[in-house]
Amino acid sequence: MNAYAGFGPAIAAGRSGHGAVSMAVASGRVQLVTVRQRSLTMARWRVLWIAVGFAFVALLALVRIGYLGMSDQGSRAASLEEALLPPRGEITDRNGVPLARAFPAYALWFNPKALGEDGNPLVRDPAEVAAQLKAIFPDLDEKRVAAQFAAGKQGYIRRRVLPEEANRVQEIGELALEMPIENDRHYPQGSMGAHVLGYVAADGTGRVGMEQVLDKHLSDPATRGTPAALSIDVRVQGALEDELRRGMKLTQAQGAAGIVLDVDSGEVLALASLPEFDPNKIDARGQKLMFNRVTNQVYELGSTFKPLAVAAAIDAGVVRDFGRRYDASPVKVGRFSIKDGHSMGASLNVVETLIHSSNTVTARIADELGPERQRQYMIDMGMNERPYIELPAKGFPLWPGKDWARLTNMTVGFGHGIAVTPLHLASAYAAMVNGGIWRPATLHRLEPGTAPKGRRVFKESTSSRMRQLLRAIAVYGTGRNADAPGYRVGGKTGSAEKPGGSAGYRKTAIVSTFAAAFPMDRPRYVVIAMLDEPRGTLASSFQRTAAWNAAPIVGRLVPRIGPLIGVRPDDTRDVDISDIRPLIPEANK
Repeated sequence: MNAYAGFGPAIAAGRSGHGAVSMAVASGRVQLVTVRQRSLTMARWRVLWIAVGFAFVALLALVRIGYLGMSDQGSRAASLEEALLPPRGEITDRNGVPLARAFPAYALWFNPKALGEDGNPLVRDPAEVAAQLKAIFPDLDEKRVAAQFAAGKQGYIRRRVLPEEANRVQEIGELALEMPIENDRHYPQGSMGAHVLGYVAADGTGRVGMEQVLDKHLSDPATRGTPAALSIDVRVQGALEDELRRGMKLTQAQGAAGIVLDVDSGEVLALASLPEFDPNKIDARGQKLMFNRVTNQVYELGSTFKPLAVAAAIDAGVVRDFGRRYDASPVKVGRFSIKDGHSMGASLNVVETLIHSSNTVTARIADELGPERQRQYMIDMGMNERPYIELPAKGFPLWPGKDWARLTNMTVGFGHGIAVTPLHLASAYAAMVNGGIWRPATLHRLEPGTAPKGRRVFKESTSSRMRQLLRAIAVYGTGRNADAPGYRVGGKTGSAEKPGGSAGYRKTAIVSTFAAAFPMDRPRYVVIAMLDEPRGTLASSFQRTAAWNAAPIVGRLVPRIGPLIGVRPDDTRDVDISDIRPLIPEANK
């Protein structure tokens, strides 16, 4: 009998119970799996809804940005960007040197209501407070300020106050002395280039110079972040003003004017009118000095016109033989007589005429050219219109009119009977030496290759001849004091009596001018230097003419600016004048 036979039912029962347990366990696992799947499914849905939510928010943001960009609301959103921009755009020279910029600055304001409507606005006596302010600001009008305090009249005491000055004002302890922060326009170079830049008025608008011309660009948020680059080179500007100021002092002249012009592009590297004003401080004196002698004052520029008349005669074929002798005796036209300042001999050739600056021979050459042709050449050089430049103040020439009489034509030939600005003269000389192309002057910096095409006035062969003649004047004639060694300067003097007086001209008042170009073997720049009513002094050998006062200014200026603008001295180079040298007696001694 099987020993385990009695245990069969028990084992069977045990197996049966184990199966029940296994089934229960399996059932629990299924339930756990189901719970986990539900949890995972719910988590996935949550993640999905969160992602959809983020996508929806992003979509709303994109739609909002698009809406703001397409609506006026966009301008409000840009207010932060505008706030980071300067209140007025910067003006720089051609090399990025700042000429005008805006920045926050303190002002000194008197507020009589600082302590209330009633009572004395100042704790101490008005005269005592004014005296304390005088100690901080030595140029303050103490009596005026004391009267303002006593009258209780609110207003500015000072528009520009340095931080250290503001601290000293605060130490006075008067609440009525307020120090508001305002946007200030500052000119780092002081009075340099004042007539080019102009100034900004109290209402925030530009006046007089390029501040007025560029007002929209400098104030528009869309453009004021980009500096406005001028053609001016601050180094050349400073040198020009310095030499003109020196010339004024040495000859006790009333004023001076000058310009440095690129002959190929028309860019103005320097433009000066003296005496100048300070754009940082516009007062009554500054207002009187804002008149620009370079662009707004017209003058009879005298003998500087002689090369232009000769160039026109060469170009028209009237002058072919430079060795031809012209009668140098006085020219009689009706009851008028044209004479030279001193005897130059019985006859002169063309080269001698320019070297010695003969009125009589120039008049005869202009007479042969004729009024119609000379008038047209002058028109082609812009002499009948306001000067071409961006500045708002531009003088209108005193133009002889439509029909030139014979006498008018002759006098225009040597620079009388026509009055133009020094800028007119500079542009004409540029056309005469650059190959014959006249271009308008500009104060905007031009990128290479963007110069205006201009218009042809002279043939290239005529321009080549004039370079020879102008160089000969500087070597052998009245321009010798402008001949800077190594720079191959060429140019012409001009000394003209100023209109006025019973005889039509004031014998004791002249305008002396030297019009030059350099280097004459490849002209790059025209330089004009002019003195208004210079006197004969020890420095000018007691002479008033341009040969002794204006020419030396150019002679000192060219070596200062040449290396700065790419023209270095070279004694081995020069324009070839060998074919006209035999016609110059001074060259053959």
